[in-house]
Amino acid sequence: MKIGIIGAGNIGGNLTRRLTALGHDVSVANSRGPHTLTELAEETGATPVPAEEAARGAEVVVVTVPLKAVPDLPKGLLDGAAEGVAVIDTGNYYPQQRDGRIAEIEDDGLTESRWTERHLGHPVVKAFNGTYAQDILDRPRPAGDPDRMALPVAGDDAAAKAKVRALIDELGFDTVDAGGLDDSWRQQPGTPVYGLQAGVDAVRKALAQASEERPADFRG
Repeated sequence: MKIGIIGAGNIGGNLTRRLTALGHDVSVANSRGPHTLTELAEETGATPVPAEEAARGAEVVVVTVPLKAVPDLPKGLLDGAAEGVAVIDTGNYYPQQRDGRIAEIEDDGLTESRWTERHLGHPVVKAFNGTYAQDILDRPRPAGDPDRMALPVAGDDAAAKAKVRALIDELGFDTVDAGGLDDSWRQQPGTPVYGLQAGVDAVRKALAQASEERPADFRG
């Protein structure tokens, strides 16, 4: 499958490593330009490209940049992507630590991924946002393994969500359907499932225990 990854930090870099190892055709971009991705490209066989080209022909696009950087992504970022492209948003809102206060999230009650979706102009599927980057490399397990981790996945587009869940399964993790994008507050920072390294039952329980009130540490 052709996959575009926008953002080459810890999550983006490790997804590049795993997805290329699985045989996918991966293009990777960051904010500093393809020349800064030479080492990752040599390690993985991924193709470094400008951000404007990362989604070209892609069946899956992963957007894994700081939330504050989302409005600065190139316009028409997803132009040229394959029909039915699934867009994965791995982002989190850290107002005190990084992003500054975003009124639409705090005052208007938008979930973080709904805010990102509006800026991208395309439906997104929220996944990997509460996953430790190192777990992407270290914690894959075959289906049925009692130690297999589960990741929550939220989104409104059933076909895109199914595509993302199948890809996560291929990466070696179970998934739990966390509902639509307006339900994705259940997996935002400060919730019980955020950072949880556990199986399907524990992830379902943690999602059910979430409070819609944003924790003080994650308010601007």
